Amino acid sequence: MIEKMRADSQSLEKRKSHARARVSNGRDVLPDVDGRSIIARRFRDLVRAIFVDQGGEDRCSESRKQLIRRFAASAVLAERMEAALANGQQISITEHALLCSTLARLVTRIGIDRVPRDVTPSSLREYLATRASEPTGEGIE
Repeated sequence: MIEKMRADSQSLEKRKSHARARVSNGRDVLPDVDGRSIIARRFRDLVRAIFVDQGGEDRCSESRKQLIRRFAASAVLAERMEAALANGQQISITEHALLCSTLARLVTRIGIDRVPRDVTPSSLREYLATRASEPTGEGIE
């Protein structure tokens, strides 16, 4: 059984990117969703911002990516409810409280601490080369 799981995992890694789903390739955030709507754009922005906080999408396991998507979906729903409230509409306090509780649980699983990327140059030479290519700021008012 374990050998079959390893073989499946290895074959999944070897698949060409064009043979994978658009969500797996990173081209779409969700399947069968027109990404141009305000809600879809907000969802996508939240997912990407959280990936940045986690040190990048490439540093997240698939299960963490799924948790991040669930968090973003819940956050979008909470924001819509809060917008309705701000516009004078009635909202369900119970549903809002449940969403807030869900968000709190998800964020504890994901982690709220930013994960910094290592930007330390590998050598003094690399650091000096980077500094030499940066603008000096002279002539700027």
